Amino acid sequence: MPYLFTSESVSEGHPDKVADQISDALIDNFLAFDASSKVACETLVTTGQVVLAGEVKSKAYLDVQEIARGVIRKIGYTKSEYMFEANSCGILSAIHEQSPDINQGVDKKKKEEQGAGDQGMMFGYATNETANYMPLALDLAHYLLIELAAIRRENKEIKYLRPDAKSQVTLEYDDKNHPVRIVAIVVSTQHDDFGKEETMLAKIKKDIINILIPRVVKKYPKYAHLFNNKIQYHINPTGKFVIGGPHGDTGLTGRKIIVDTYGGKGAHGGGAFSGKDPSKVDRSAAYATRHIAKNLVAAGLCDEVLVQVSYAIGVAQPTSINVVTYGTAKVKLTDGEIAKKVMGMKCFDMRPYFIEQRLKLRNPIYSETAAYGHMGRKNEVVVKTFISPTGKSVKKKVELFTWEKLDAVKDVKKLFGLK
Repeated sequence: MPYLFTSESVSEGHPDKVADQISDALIDNFLAFDASSKVACETLVTTGQVVLAGEVKSKAYLDVQEIARGVIRKIGYTKSEYMFEANSCGILSAIHEQSPDINQGVDKKKKEEQGAGDQGMMFGYATNETANYMPLALDLAHYLLIELAAIRRENKEIKYLRPDAKSQVTLEYDDKNHPVRIVAIVVSTQHDDFGKEETMLAKIKKDIINILIPRVVKKYPKYAHLFNNKIQYHINPTGKFVIGGPHGDTGLTGRKIIVDTYGGKGAHGGGAFSGKDPSKVDRSAAYATRHIAKNLVAAGLCDEVLVQVSYAIGVAQPTSINVVTYGTAKVKLTDGEIAKKVMGMKCFDMRPYFIEQRLKLRNPIYSETAAYGHMGRKNEVVVKTFISPTGKSVKKKVELFTWEKLDAVKDVKKLFGLK
């Protein structure tokens, strides 16, 4: 039977995402100056305040306050009327040294024996319903906010936008599990106070439908046919949205884990990503399972797949690997048999050290992940510059989103006899 499915996204100015971006900026700076850094840092943002907390083992010394201010400034919180502003907000750091009891389970004499930084299970998911092997509802929800942020920064077509925003997309799927139409789109955007509430809301709805939506359609031509005049739009449905960002709602690192992953498709192990160095398998193994899932689908093994891995703290070998193809496998093997074959592939070695090496995770690549999803993003090489408190400048050439590479497709095809 046909069914509906909904996913949501939040903008870079959403308070939880502000917190994620600050935490990941700290990770990048620690790794830029000391690639062996062990970091787990949390951020809280509220009216005029930022609180940094966590555990660190690193040779690097950072000006964490200036790093946080730089992130806030880049997002766009630069006006005093926002009640949260880059240059004036108070920043308290409660970052301290990592517990040696935890570290002894991770660091081993042989690097290859590096243990998992924690217990738990992680999931990776992929589907062939989009070009980047992501669920369409989440992909569209992200694109809506990426374009909305671009419009805000251009400050030409819509001049009243503020940084905080959320989106939601509901799709109808047919009996064959294919998306056939967009049922509803929700956009809530923070804005300046520029008139009476009814006048503001009418203007915002008109601009979202007539300016934002056509820009999204233009950049997403494959799914242009899904946009029509039957879509139900809910634009700022609660009314005016002047008070927003960290002034309107306290933000915390790691509270948007479904937005970060697959929008409710597949599954999630519960562990957040941002603020964690790659020895924490909550992050690194989630990336590695996405890498596996994407390559399995791209190779034509199945149309949709969920890959689960689990660990015991301090132990290198996973306690389990599971594969679920939802009945879409193109080979005459059970999901258990597929999982056993995948587990034996050298290109998918799931020991923490090998994940770090294969996906180049000990590089400062994490700030880019902290808004608009960690999965389905563009794999590219960029040069990033970091400046220490002493004024030392370091340039790093890094590869972003390595877990999105389709570099194991040939191996998968060969192993499973696919053409």
